[in-house]
Amino acid sequence: MDPSCTSESIYNLIPSDLKEPPQPPRYTSVFRASIKNDMKKSKTAMKTMGPAKVDVPSPKEFLKKHSKEKTLPPKKKFNRDTPKKPPVPLRTDHPVMGIQSGKNFINTNAADVIVGVAKKPKPVYVDKRTGDKHDLETSGLLPKYINKKDYGITPEYICKRNEDVKRAQEEYDNYIQENLKKAAMKRLSDDEREAVLQGLKKNWEEVHKEFQSLSVFIDSIPKKIRKQKLEEEMKQLEHDISVIEKHKIIYIANK
Repeated sequence: MDPSCTSESIYNLIPSDLKEPPQPPRYTSVFRASIKNDMKKSKTAMKTMGPAKVDVPSPKEFLKKHSKEKTLPPKKKFNRDTPKKPPVPLRTDHPVMGIQSGKNFINTNAADVIVGVAKKPKPVYVDKRTGDKHDLETSGLLPKYINKKDYGITPEYICKRNEDVKRAQEEYDNYIQENLKKAAMKRLSDDEREAVLQGLKKNWEEVHKEFQSLSVFIDSIPKKIRKQKLEEEMKQLEHDISVIEKHKIIYIANK
């Protein structure tokens, strides 16, 4: 057999100049650097392992003799005048025996039951067919509060507070009346009020007539100033007329 035939293989038919296709670049996030910085900020140094170096105790603070022994309470002075306890009975002392009572406990208990008032059963209610019992007084089913003597009656503290408020209002009204008297406030009569109202209306008509007599074209500054002045006077007169018509009682302070 030819030795050259042994080296022949089907893989030898593949051209050797073929190269593997290039690998695509690996994906890298644009936020990688910022995430690393955030992770470093959130970490705490020596969080689980403790500090790198432990403080060495001072040589002056060495363990001294009897330093860990418990200290005894302060010594008290012995007092011989304190009262003594009763002595222990002797071995020859015997208790008094043979004392019997002539009371008939059976008859006494029977008499107590006959004469005593029968105990009332505690009110309960059953809310299930299995017979579960509950206290009736604390359940809210009994009209407990509407049967009270003071039910529906205004509490004393509220009555007292209402009286205090009423008294304070009366004192304030008296104070206002005194101040009005001191200021010598004069009340306008109906005739005076009507006369003032008619005078204001007459003044408004005169100003309004003067306003209507203005020229159509206002092309100068004096005309504009006069128009504004008349408008302000009319507006003030209208306000005064509305106030007097709205309020029937008017007071005037005497200067």
